[in-house]
Amino acid sequence: MSRAVPKKEAGAPSRLAVWSAHHLHSIVFSLGRALRKPWATALTVAVMALALALPLGLSIVLDNLRHFAGSVQQSRDINLFLKPEIDAAAAQDVATALRARAEVAEVLLRTPDEGLAELRRSAGLEEAIDALAGNPLPTLLIVTPAEGDDAALAASLQALPQADLVQHDALWRKRLDAWLQFGTRLVQVLSLLLGLGAVLVVGNTVRLDIQARREEIDVLQLLGASDGFIRRPFVYLGAWYGLAAGALALALIGASGLALRPPLAALSQSYGSQFVLHGLDALHSGMVLLGTLVLGWLGAWLVTGHFLRQTRPAGT
Repeated sequence: MSRAVPKKEAGAPSRLAVWSAHHLHSIVFSLGRALRKPWATALTVAVMALALALPLGLSIVLDNLRHFAGSVQQSRDINLFLKPEIDAAAAQDVATALRARAEVAEVLLRTPDEGLAELRRSAGLEEAIDALAGNPLPTLLIVTPAEGDDAALAASLQALPQADLVQHDALWRKRLDAWLQFGTRLVQVLSLLLGLGAVLVVGNTVRLDIQARREEIDVLQLLGASDGFIRRPFVYLGAWYGLAAGALALALIGASGLALRPPLAALSQSYGSQFVLHGLDALHSGMVLLGTLVLGWLGAWLVTGHFLRQTRPAGT
């Protein structure tokens, strides 16, 4: 005679439903605990937001500096001014010979008449140019190097018998790239250190909340509650702290950008530039919020796990 398998009572919730309900309860309960302590919560969120806003702001500044510096390819162009006696046909021959070289990507020929017309348009010197007896500008070859040693190419161009002057302005770009690389590494180090600080801030705040509920946790452990069940409200509390800190950090960055945009626009216009300060788009802002949420969750998870290991009843 086979044993009858007990059937689940009608209307009894499944394990998944109970698990989901406890997660939802923990989310709402942890938010309520944070709101019931507005000053402590505001202090924790503000400290985290300031720690997170510093590397975030530096990262935005570096991105804008890269945008302001222009493209690397433009900064690598070499200007080769030919001797005045070189006519248009000879200049075209020089350009053709340079295009055939492996270390040269492109050569643009600019005649003296084209250079004078561009100078007339951009500099506003129409009267002074009209007073000239002739065109004093030489033929210009704008050489775009291929991948390789730009300095060596500039030296070889200077050695050409048709060359009168070579202008190579890549040195400033190399120095700027070095500073930008240093700034990027600095942002990475600050992000790591201040992110660790944010984790510690959340951990300390959650630790105080754990101490306030010590007796409740002891009872739950004696009743056989799992560590995950006990840890869950505290982990969500840390996640709320991280999410709020991320939102406040983004607000601080946005307010700083609004304050800096007018004077920066006036400064760039004084140099004839249309540079505009760029902030974070929606995608990157969402990534920041996700990252700060994970930091808060991690801080609470570490502290709660350590506490539960220390207070677990003997034999469990």
